[in-house]
Amino acid sequence: MNTTTARGSLLAALACVLVGGSFTANSLLGDYPYAGGQFLRYGLAFLLLLPLAGPGATARLRALGPGPWLRLALLAAVGMVGFNLAVLAAERSAEPAVPGVFVGCAPVLVAVLVPLLDRRRPKRVVLYGASLVAAGAFTVQGWGRTDGAGIAFSVCALLGEVGFAVLAVPVLRPLGTRLLSTTVCAIAAAQSAVVGVLTDGADWLRAPDAVEAGALLWQAAVVTVVGFVCWYMGMQRIGAERATLFSGLIPVAAACTAPLVGTGSYGAAQAVGSALVCAGVALGSGVPLPFAGRRGPRAPRAQKDRTGGQRTFERSSEKL
Repeated sequence: MNTTTARGSLLAALACVLVGGSFTANSLLGDYPYAGGQFLRYGLAFLLLLPLAGPGATARLRALGPGPWLRLALLAAVGMVGFNLAVLAAERSAEPAVPGVFVGCAPVLVAVLVPLLDRRRPKRVVLYGASLVAAGAFTVQGWGRTDGAGIAFSVCALLGEVGFAVLAVPVLRPLGTRLLSTTVCAIAAAQSAVVGVLTDGADWLRAPDAVEAGALLWQAAVVTVVGFVCWYMGMQRIGAERATLFSGLIPVAAACTAPLVGTGSYGAAQAVGSALVCAGVALGSGVPLPFAGRRGPRAPRAQKDRTGGQRTFERSSEKL
């Protein structure tokens, strides 16, 4: 595995671990207005990211046509605001594990959709790894009580997770990781404000207490600013289908951090599921497992040329 792939894998893994920890922070915001919390989270993240957008940010944004701007609006609406709204709606009639299991299937869909949109065949090894990740996510979270509405909103959450990766692919190159993160946070903050006014009226925003303020600050500064930038940097290096494999670490991180605030426990099922997720990530992304033996270098291969002589050449490293 080359340096670019290793860095991209570490960045994607870090981003997903931070997002997994955010589910624990969400448990501290149960009484805070949903849309108002999203507005504060993404609005603060936008202010923190703005100085990091890079030189020529305004010019790059002006150069975008209507199509990329529509894609950015959909990315914020589907992959950020819509995803969080779908999870919240699903948990009203289903246990939290249900939307988590559906979201855990995102690597499988991304492993199929991204290559097809790029007019190439999906890679079998990525599909196999994505299937292991989905199985591991199911094992970590289990399956809980639900109804038709809970399943429907869980499917919407799955589509939001997929959209967060797929919709970003065409705009990542012209904008870069930092400007893309800054722009979608600004759009998501505006969309959250509109949703709040339409659904909660004058009560859509209030001053948070100390615990809520700490949770919102964590989500804005760490999960959104650091997490988004790391996620898109990782996706830029290893591709969307391989980066999304690391989303299996989200339920693993959530299961590991839940006992810290007394909202869950870590047992044998979580340990087995975590092992399956790690195996799937290693298989699909090419990241070696810590306990896997290191392979020695292959000997140079010999090939006959047209004159019948022997010529040797070094095996080129595979670009992942």
